[in-house]
Amino acid sequence: MIFLMALAVTLLSLGMAGRLYLSLRFLPQGDPRILEIASRIRRGAATYLRRQTGSLLRFVLLVALLFALLGALGVEGFPLSASLGFLLGAAASMLAGWASMAVATRANAPTVEAARRRGRGALAVAYGGGSAIGFLVVGAGLGSVLLGLYLFGEGGLIPLTGVALGASTVALFARVGGGIFTKAADLGADIVGKLEEGIPEDDPRNPAVIADNVGDNVGDVAGMGADLLESFVGALVAAIVVGFQEGRGVEALHLPLLAAALGVAASLLAAGWTAARARLRPGREASLLRQSLLLAMGLAALFQVMAWQNGLFTTAQLMTFFLGIGCALWVGFWADYYTAPGRGPVKELVDAAAAGPATQVLSGLSLGMMSTALPMLGVAGAALLAYGLEGLFGVALAAVAMLSLTGVIMAVDAYGPIADNAGGIAAMAGLPPEVRRVTDHLDALGNTTAAVGKGLAVGSAALTALALFSGFAASAGLETLSLLEAPVLTGLLLGAIVPYALAAHSLRAVQRAAGEMVAEVRRQWRTIPGLAEGKVSGDADRCIAISTQAALKEMSLPVLAALGLPLLTGVFLGGAALGGFLAGALSSGLALAITMAHAGAAWDNAKKAIEGGLAGGPGSPAHKAAVVGDMVGDPFKDTAGPSLNILIKIMSVVALLLAPFLS
Repeated sequence: MIFLMALAVTLLSLGMAGRLYLSLRFLPQGDPRILEIASRIRRGAATYLRRQTGSLLRFVLLVALLFALLGALGVEGFPLSASLGFLLGAAASMLAGWASMAVATRANAPTVEAARRRGRGALAVAYGGGSAIGFLVVGAGLGSVLLGLYLFGEGGLIPLTGVALGASTVALFARVGGGIFTKAADLGADIVGKLEEGIPEDDPRNPAVIADNVGDNVGDVAGMGADLLESFVGALVAAIVVGFQEGRGVEALHLPLLAAALGVAASLLAAGWTAARARLRPGREASLLRQSLLLAMGLAALFQVMAWQNGLFTTAQLMTFFLGIGCALWVGFWADYYTAPGRGPVKELVDAAAAGPATQVLSGLSLGMMSTALPMLGVAGAALLAYGLEGLFGVALAAVAMLSLTGVIMAVDAYGPIADNAGGIAAMAGLPPEVRRVTDHLDALGNTTAAVGKGLAVGSAALTALALFSGFAASAGLETLSLLEAPVLTGLLLGAIVPYALAAHSLRAVQRAAGEMVAEVRRQWRTIPGLAEGKVSGDADRCIAISTQAALKEMSLPVLAALGLPLLTGVFLGGAALGGFLAGALSSGLALAITMAHAGAAWDNAKKAIEGGLAGGPGSPAHKAAVVGDMVGDPFKDTAGPSLNILIKIMSVVALLLAPFLS
């Protein structure tokens, strides 16, 4: 019965996503100039994803063949079906990325047209696109787990773990590659356009603008779609695996699926309510988006209480679900506080910009570091209480409860890049300034909701990784880990290094690609007659090619490190050292991811606040300082930071697969 309920919710999610996508095609699309620009962005995004998918397929097939070879050789712990599970998870993650990009690029033009009509309905259109993406993601994620259970049976834990590994591997490629693409283009456009030539953002004279808008779709949308899908799948698989290892029997299967189904149903209702309110009462965007998340959490809790009353949960299990939802609320609240326009921290960043770029960067860094304390305490408290109620299975159930809200989380996240693209199209099409003011307002709110989504992703990653860690320890025969043992301490220190090394690689990749982009934009600005006067267009295709080449070149190393470092640690230092390695990576990665997400969003919103008239407004010294802060923050929040939660889970899954050989 519960399996069928989860299947029904999956089909309902996919059906709702399809209906929302089709509705976008029948909305007013704007004049031919808007459609032509939107079409160029769509073609550029599709071209990049095709090349990324080609690279991904080669890597995915190589890993799948390796798993199949191990299974054919009869290696314990690697049945032939593990290869099929890996392919299933990878396919679901690729589908999420492609579908998310297709919906977002289809929603751009209708959002511009809605904003042009005095702003009425702009939020509803952008949020509708985000909702379609959200329900595509949860439908594909839950569907891949259900298909895995159908193919492999309840005892197929290794193949099911392969599903999680496949989804995570593709998501890390998508996050790193898409993040490098978008931020290289963004920085190149801003450095030459805003700082050197003094032209507005998304000015059509800037040849990197189209690449920047393409990047929003391949990084902030397609990458985020793959990211949240793998988070959802990883949490479900972790709960099922840990439940069976703890001897929970049928509960290990039914409770995670039921919790996920109830959360998805709550998200569907909350998203529908929000879309209706946005159409009826425009102008209350910030409160509507917050209410959307709160309503989804409240409905999920209500549905869980109803299930408890019908004997489907014990009281202790119900409390673990409440802990997961409460942790989501806690993490989301602090993300909103530290990044929302008009809040104290962002106001402090605006004030700091008046003294110059150095104080702006220092203020943003200190904000990000300080903002880690309370969210991490919330995650730690939720894990401790859930463990006290239901053991490590309870910790995994709390993570499932958090990520059961993925549909509405993705809706309030993905609408931001849609609004950002709409603003870019409005500027390039020469629409009146009031259109851009509408889209900029929505984009600023999107920075905050994106920070909330990233916070929930990394918070749930911590709970999921902890559950996977327990599965690894049980399989490897580890009862305790003592820091007095040199291998454990060595592993702990090595693991703590990895998130910093991955973040550094991503940031340096953006820096190198942005340098090439700056040189190309400067060259075009100097050598193309009439470009500065707006008489001719620049070579946007060359800028897209630079970002594409950089992303494809740099995205493989993080994935190889995530797969290879746990293997090397376990083989050469032993199972205890690998346990310490996972603990170090989890603790440092969680803090670093929150720092980058919050600091980046706050820098971006401080810049937008100054562009709205604060601290001297556009063109002032404070504005130039804020642009510098934003350029530092963009790769923080959209490239390096979001990849860390995927890294933590990949390494945990690899350790779980490796554990039988270390016992």
